[in-house]
Amino acid sequence: MRITMRASVLAAPLALATLTGCGMSDDKSDGVPSAGTSTSHDAVETMKKTSSGIYDLIGVKGKASDNDPGVTECSGKDSKKYFRIYHPWSFSPASASDLAEAMARLKRELPKHGWKIVAYGPNTSKNKSVEMTADHDKKKVSVTVVNMSKSDPPILSLNLVSGCYQVPDGQKVDLYP
Repeated sequence: MRITMRASVLAAPLALATLTGCGMSDDKSDGVPSAGTSTSHDAVETMKKTSSGIYDLIGVKGKASDNDPGVTECSGKDSKKYFRIYHPWSFSPASASDLAEAMARLKRELPKHGWKIVAYGPNTSKNKSVEMTADHDKKKVSVTVVNMSKSDPPILSLNLVSGCYQVPDGQKVDLYP
């Protein structure tokens, strides 16, 4: 199961690159902000903390998937020096009736914690699922949350993506930190 999940997760950066990050500011050369200098390992740890903070804001009982963040290239930049972090995961509430409350809490709480909601409403899927995109300019991270109330089981699908990091001088991007 884990291998299948990882394979589907690898497609996430492509979708995220086009859907998120457009509201993040500072040093945009291709629409993607600079996230500063970091090793891949440290950037992954930072993304885990960011995801954990979002999980805490959900505020209803449930379980998060255990997907790890991944490393991908920054389009148009030297792949040995520049990278982005992506972290797709999901949240399953203990009760399906809590799914709407979890989404409402995120919409209400994210702005109180430095996130700016840049899009909210039904997406273009067959189910017209409610989707929210929020950017955190200071952290150079964007999150897209989809309320998948018609899936079995009902879940919130969360996809986080960072701006472009540059590795410290003399180091290379580690794709498997």
